[in-house]
Amino acid sequence: MKELLITLAQALVDHPDQVSVNEIVGEKSVILELRVAQEDMGKVIGKQGRIARAIRTLVKAAAAHEGKRVVVEIIH
Repeated sequence: MKELLITLAQALVDHPDQVSVNEIVGEKSVILELRVAQEDMGKVIGKQGRIARAIRTLVKAAAAHEGKRVVVEIIH
């Protein structure tokens, strides 16, 4: 899931070298904190949050396939 999120984010931004994901594993869920360059925030979030919603949907689908629950947070 972490690798999927990194791949998706790097494909969207102008500075792929500044994309990082911090994984926090809990008992029942996993939190993925996505960090991108400040000027790339709009590209990752999209108009009205559509791209962010699509990213979360893809990662949640991959997590469900593995039987896990995941939360994606976009941080600057």
